[in-house]
Amino acid sequence: MKRINYLATFLFAAFILSSCGGLDKMKEEASALQYNVTPKVLEMHANTVKYEITGDVPAEWFNKKAIVEFTPVYKYNGGEEVLESKTYQGESVEANNKVIPYETGGSVEFAGEFEYDEAMRKGQLEMRAVATINDDNLELPALKLADGIISTPLLVKVDPKPIMASDKFERVVTEKQMADIHYVIQRSNIRRSELTAEDIAELEKFVKEANEKENKEFKGIEISAYASPDGPEKLNERLSVERKKSADNYLAKVIDKAKVKDKDAEALYNMKSTAEDWEGFKKLVEASTIEDKDLILRVLSMYSDPAVREKEIKNMSATFEILAEDILPKLRRSEITVNVEKIGFSDEQLLDFAVTNPDTLNIEELLYAAKLTKDLEGKANIYKIIIEKHEGCYRAHNNLGFVYIKQGNLADAKASLEKANELKEGDAIVNNNLGVIALKEGDKETAEQYFLNATDAGTAVDYNLGIIKIMDGEYEAAINYFQDHKSFNAALAMLLAGKNDSALKTIDAVEEDDAMNDYLKAVIAARIGDEGTVLNSLKTAIEKDPELIELAKTDLEFRTYFENEVFKSMIQ
Repeated sequence: MKRINYLATFLFAAFILSSCGGLDKMKEEASALQYNVTPKVLEMHANTVKYEITGDVPAEWFNKKAIVEFTPVYKYNGGEEVLESKTYQGESVEANNKVIPYETGGSVEFAGEFEYDEAMRKGQLEMRAVATINDDNLELPALKLADGIISTPLLVKVDPKPIMASDKFERVVTEKQMADIHYVIQRSNIRRSELTAEDIAELEKFVKEANEKENKEFKGIEISAYASPDGPEKLNERLSVERKKSADNYLAKVIDKAKVKDKDAEALYNMKSTAEDWEGFKKLVEASTIEDKDLILRVLSMYSDPAVREKEIKNMSATFEILAEDILPKLRRSEITVNVEKIGFSDEQLLDFAVTNPDTLNIEELLYAAKLTKDLEGKANIYKIIIEKHEGCYRAHNNLGFVYIKQGNLADAKASLEKANELKEGDAIVNNNLGVIALKEGDKETAEQYFLNATDAGTAVDYNLGIIKIMDGEYEAAINYFQDHKSFNAALAMLLAGKNDSALKTIDAVEEDDAMNDYLKAVIAARIGDEGTVLNSLKTAIEKDPELIELAKTDLEFRTYFENEVFKSMIQ
């Protein structure tokens, strides 16, 4: 019996030793495991870091009785991100994990993503593992897989473009005044009653004022004389000519009374006459409630000969009586049109009046003057004046919001734009500007919706959507939105889409003298492998903005230059 107990004890001790020996061997040889990470340097896109890890397990490493839990971990200053683990087992283990054969070895695979934090910029990805045989656990040495995270998309400039609502100011405005002189049938003399009509009085007043005002200039007078289509054609031709002459004689007296210079008056006239006004007749019939209206219009469409038209219409005796009473008298007339150009204030006058005497200007002139004003505070003051005088002008509220955005005053900008939207809900320009505020406040989703509702407002909206597409990691879409913009962000989108040559051409075409343009050029050159451009562009960027030193120190875009003596001297 004792011999049996001794044998059991011996076998148990041997089992324990073999278990411990198996774990120790796996720990000692853990460095033989080989891992590949894709991408080799982790990258952040759309605020997410994606990774793929494959590991080769060598032959005779994975103990047949072992279970190993592998866990990728990203360590950084201030924390660590423990990623999804996977468990594998040896051939003798009765469980449901993937088996790694002892004789041949095998592979382990991981894929996942984690949310990026700016503190993660500098850190390392490592693989941790815990091996278990029976109830014994042993933590294997952690193996470093990759250094840091490239976060180049965060270079995006969140500088959405607001839009000003345009004014309708015209320095030269065309004005016209019209009057009609009506005649008795088959007569061309002007009756006294016609000369006392309201439109004639307004015409005479218009001519007098235009001649007296220094900022008004005559641009032509048109006299069109007509005869109604009843009666012989030759008679109507004579009547229309005589009526033109009578209207001309009347107007000559008006011009003489207004003391218009003879030379100017002679250049004004553009006279014509129409013998039989069939077109005018047709319009009046179409607008009438005459019972046989459709029949009359059919006659006009069927016959082009004036005599045939007249005969057919006169055959409708009852209808013709109505025409003779209600329609034809309106056609026996001379139409007089006086054209004048009004020349507005100069830019200098507008700028002065907008501040010193705003009541002198109309709303369009004030909006135009605000646009001329160079400083933002001056613009804001004029828009406030417009709002005081014209509370319902959504353009003034929108443009005041524009100025506040430029001044960085987002709270007041938002209030102004919400008022503009209240006055003209759904306006594309106002939507764009509300989107600008939302994006600057960090509300990307709301901003994008505003921009999508503002696509009719112009190319500024495309630029703003391009910014969002960079933030979303949709770089090809961003490039498409930036196609009308040679900008830092356009070059960045091309770089992130792998279009390095296009990115370099674009950043070189950007006219703005900004340190970040030089910094981005250095990043592009680093990807291309152009050491000279990397060092020269980075040097220029740091000279313009020394704070970029801290960014360059940990920017893994420059990882191959960290030991370069010139690079090191720049970031000391």
